[in-house]
Amino acid sequence: MSIITIVVPVYHNAASLPDLLARLQALSDRNSQYSFEYIFVNDGSKDNSFEVLTLLRVAEPRMQIISLSRNFGSNPALMAGLSEAHGDAVAAISADLQDPPEMLDEMIRAWSEGHKVVLAARRERDDPGVETWLADTFYRLFRRFAIKTMPNRGFDFFLIDRQVCQVINSIPEQNPYLMGLILWVGFDAHTVYYDRQRREARYGRSMWTLGKKLKYFADAFVAFSYAPVRFASLLGFLVSVIGLFYAGIVLLLRLFGGVELEGWTSLMIVLLFVSGTQMLMLGILGEYIWRSLDETRKRPPFIVETKTDSMYSDNASEAKEMAGVRD
Repeated sequence: MSIITIVVPVYHNAASLPDLLARLQALSDRNSQYSFEYIFVNDGSKDNSFEVLTLLRVAEPRMQIISLSRNFGSNPALMAGLSEAHGDAVAAISADLQDPPEMLDEMIRAWSEGHKVVLAARRERDDPGVETWLADTFYRLFRRFAIKTMPNRGFDFFLIDRQVCQVINSIPEQNPYLMGLILWVGFDAHTVYYDRQRREARYGRSMWTLGKKLKYFADAFVAFSYAPVRFASLLGFLVSVIGLFYAGIVLLLRLFGGVELEGWTSLMIVLLFVSGTQMLMLGILGEYIWRSLDETRKRPPFIVETKTDSMYSDNASEAKEMAGVRD
């Protein structure tokens, strides 16, 4: 019997956790030919998410709880879950129930047919207009300048084979963009589509702040594209050409006395434009340099404070034999 591991990053999701677990248990009932493992990663939540998880685990022995020492972000939290997964297939889903767990039926079926990567891509998203436009713009740019196989509206919900999980776990990045890594490793991906729902008010508000979105954007592009640096180089070249051309005009006018050169306004315009361009290029280069420095420090992308035992964690091979699971 194969094991399906489901990894759930948790950050201020106390209200939705009981409903999510109930729907995951219904999933296991519909797919009784598999054993299920649920790994919930508490990513430094300040609400009572950890207490709720602890209570839920009393009645659900297939649950494992990993609690990180602080909030590291959704990607490191997912990586923490993947590192503890024992499944022949490993799925990841958010805890806010905007992504329907029932999609896993189709995803598991696709995996059983031989697909090592199964992506649940958004066909539509019931989010505020500005958020939808910003997300669509990000994925459009990422497809154009980084990884062309990224679905049009991206994905956060996926299922991968054990082989793919092991490959990803072997990549020691400090600022991982997991969705990019899944596409970058190159296994042929099967995509299923769904309509992403708006987060229900009873499940609280999203903790996905503007600052986290900007870091997510920067991590994605710096990790998988040289386009920002190429853009900075091109912009610097164009500004240099314009500057040389303008300098030539000024010199000619000065030599031949074409006009009186008072020039304070034009000088300030040129100075501000060039200075702004230089600061932009320094900022882009700084993003790459900072991440290079971060890699050399070899700090872990996440720190586990506590974790409970998994029914498969003592010894993976022995546990599989006890559960009647094939390798």
